[in-house]
This record gives sequence, structure tokens and C-alpha cells, in this order.
Amino acid sequence: MKRSTLFPYVVWMALFIIVPMVLVLYYAFTVPTESGATWSLENFARFFEPIYLRVLWRSLRLAVISTVICLVIGYPAAMVMSGNAFEQKHVILLLFVVPMWMNFLLRTYAWLTILERNGVINVVLNSLNLPSLNILYTEGAVVLGMVYNFLPFMVLPIYSVLSKIDRGVVEAAGDLGANAFQVFAKVIFPLSLPGVVSGVTMVFMPALTTFVISRLLGGGQFTLIGNLIEQQFLVVGDWGFGSSISVVMIVLILLSMAIMSFFEGEEKDVALW
Repeated sequence: MKRSTLFPYVVWMALFIIVPMVLVLYYAFTVPTESGATWSLENFARFFEPIYLRVLWRSLRLAVISTVICLVIGYPAAMVMSGNAFEQKHVILLLFVVPMWMNFLLRTYAWLTILERNGVINVVLNSLNLPSLNILYTEGAVVLGMVYNFLPFMVLPIYSVLSKIDRGVVEAAGDLGANAFQVFAKVIFPLSLPGVVSGVTMVFMPALTTFVISRLLGGGQFTLIGNLIEQQFLVVGDWGFGSSISVVMIVLILLSMAIMSFFEGEEKDVALW
């Protein structure tokens, strides 16, 4: 490929990837002084105060819960869609994809009308003479919003991998005497691990840093790490502290990706063995 054809991509990367990252690192490792700015780790030391560590722990906990729920729901759905016994699998796949065509903010707003005190859920419960549920503005509502918005990112990678598995391998395992559970544990699941790893990564990362879902469905009752970063940049104006939190989150995300890749490689080795 000629250098002239690469030039637009290099400019794009420089403007929208390299320059923003350099600015984030600069603000994270500097503090303003009367004479300008000086290099310091003060922003990072502030982040490790107990109040901010509690925010980080809450964000990690909700992100893990959402990711596990997406995996528990998404894997069976992907298996059903990838199987030959279900004729309407394309319809189910379309139902997972269609919500992604809508604006993310609109999808989250829709849950406000569903979960509110006079929403659809409570109207149905009251019609059945059951007590109303106070779901909105709770951690459960935030987890529900995360699962709804990020579930397609779990289903689609797993479905893509499962649909490409050679059915001859599955049939051979059954012919050799393996029952349904053994076929799944020894053949299907190890072969689907690349899709699982991709799905977990694609759900965990946005769930960890989301701020729209927690702000709307959480009602400001508690702060997640994404809300904290947003507040530092848009409300407080402390770009240094906001940048340091962003750097910490980048490191955590890279570590989680490295760990997932490591376990993916280990599982592949075991499956081949």
C-alpha cells in the first residue's frame, strides 16, 4: 500500500487517538501552579482515597454482575439460534439487533416509563392485585439497564463462533459415547471460548464506564466511576483528577483484556490436549 493512501488514516489516528491520549496523560500527571504546571502524582494519590475507592468498587461490582447476567442469558440464546432445530432463529437474531438501531439514550429513557411507579410493570402487578415494586432509582434498575443495552454485544460474538463450529465434531463426540453434557463441556464450550471472551470484554468495558444508565435509572442516588469522570470534566472543571481516573480505568481495562486473553489461550491448550 502506498504511503499516500495511508496518510488519511495516520492523520485520523493522530487527531482522534494519539492527541487525546497525550492530553489525558498530560493532565493526569500535572497539577496547576502559579508559574504554569508541574509534574506530580497528586491526582492519582487523591483517587486512592476511601471515598473514591468505594465508587470504583461499586462500579466493578455492578459491571461484573451485569456481565455475568448477560453471559447466563446470552449463551443459551446464542446456542438456540446457532442450532438447526430452531427454524425462526433469524427472527430472534433480528430482535437482538433491532434495538441497537435506536439511540442509546432513547433506549434508556424507555425504561424510565417501564420501571416508574405508574409504569407498565406496576400497572400489570396492580391489575393482578399484587403490590407495586420500587425498582427505579436502585442498583437493580441500573443493572437491568446495563443488561438490556449490552446483551446484544454478548449474544452476537458467541452466536458467530457457535454457528461456525463443525457439526461433524459434535456428532463424532456423540458417536463415541459422550452424553449431552459431556459434548457441551468438552467440545462446544471450549470451541466457543473466543466468542465468550469477546462478549465478556465487549460487555464489561462499557458497563464499567457507563454514566448515562446510572444517571437516568439510578436517579443520582449513587455515583459510578463514569459519573465521577463526567463530573470532574463538565461540572467541577478538575481536568487533572478526571484524567487520572481515566488513566486508571484504561489500565484496569487493559489488565482485564490481558487476563481474558490468557485464560482463552489456556483453555485452547487444554481443549487441544
